[in-house]
Amino acid sequence: MKASYVLSNTSRILTPALLIYPERIQSNIEITVKLLGNDVCRWRPHIKTAKLQYVIKMLVARGIKTLKCATSLELTTAIAAGATDILVAHTPAGANAVRICQVAKSFPRVSISVLVDSPGQIEQWRGSQLGIFIDINPGMNRTGADPANIPALLRLACAVHRARLRVLGLHYYDGHLSSLSMAKRNKTAHAGYRQLLAAAKALQEHVADKIEIVTAGTPSFPCTLTFPAFSDSRFLHRASPGTVVYCDGITMRQLPKSYGYRPAVLVLSRVISHPNRQIFTCDAGHKTIGADSGIPNCAVVDMDHLHPLRPSEEHLPIEFAANSRQPAFGQSLYLIPEHVCPTVNNFDHALIVQNGKVQRVEPVTARGREAPLLREN
Repeated sequence: MKASYVLSNTSRILTPALLIYPERIQSNIEITVKLLGNDVCRWRPHIKTAKLQYVIKMLVARGIKTLKCATSLELTTAIAAGATDILVAHTPAGANAVRICQVAKSFPRVSISVLVDSPGQIEQWRGSQLGIFIDINPGMNRTGADPANIPALLRLACAVHRARLRVLGLHYYDGHLSSLSMAKRNKTAHAGYRQLLAAAKALQEHVADKIEIVTAGTPSFPCTLTFPAFSDSRFLHRASPGTVVYCDGITMRQLPKSYGYRPAVLVLSRVISHPNRQIFTCDAGHKTIGADSGIPNCAVVDMDHLHPLRPSEEHLPIEFAANSRQPAFGQSLYLIPEHVCPTVNNFDHALIVQNGKVQRVEPVTARGREAPLLREN
């Protein structure tokens, strides 16, 4: 076990516990800024990963005040942390949209923008001061307008203007490319980026001023970095990887090792049972570590001979080789989540660890969602 991760005393810590290492976070932030040419303005990180106001303040302190989020709770947390420009990269409807408008009205000095991909989504924003990004479908088929249908994009932008709203840019999230090899990921992403730029050029010529292009979550971040046309001064380009702030098992495999990212979030768990000679169980089920990325959903730090199996709600069985030593009852284990974003969202509090000690306890501020009943103005 690397000494920088190990706690000198875990006797008073209730497990499972979320451990956050700020020195590693700061290092990951610096790596990302360096990859973006030391230009903090080129990064619009998605804070669905960061979640904690404590961590978002670290981004803001570094000059990264232009963020992306998915929920109204993340939005208010980002504002409280000092962000000045926030894109709600989700498509709210009904009371959810009203709530975004309420927040925007309460914080008029913060630039808040939302996504649209069809004319029917525009009316709910009329009368607000919100900016509009047109969401582009990169082939993920989750949300977004067809980038190849430029006449439809122009009609959509004109409809935004008729509602007395302003088109600020294009949003393009190509996370579905994560399963491809790096060579194929680059080729596929760059083909999509060329189509995206054609759409951006048409919008800028006909209905908008200089627009912002937002691309690339963590999986396609390397593809964005190697696409030279994004340096075209006619556009403002920003990349939006968020998982890089913490890193996880998936990120460490998807991004080149040469970047130097390191996991900054672990889950502390304990051995609670030995059901047979080749399996023991710890207290970190899928209510602790997100299992959406498949099995195994985590790895045990510095113990490659241990193989996590399918978790249940509160239990994580782990298999080990017959010729290896079985961890003792009560032994502490440090787990690296495969997908850190839902894992952080499973915790109410995080332990901030420095020099082998818990320095403070911080709330996971943007965990979950706001109360479901819309508040009156």
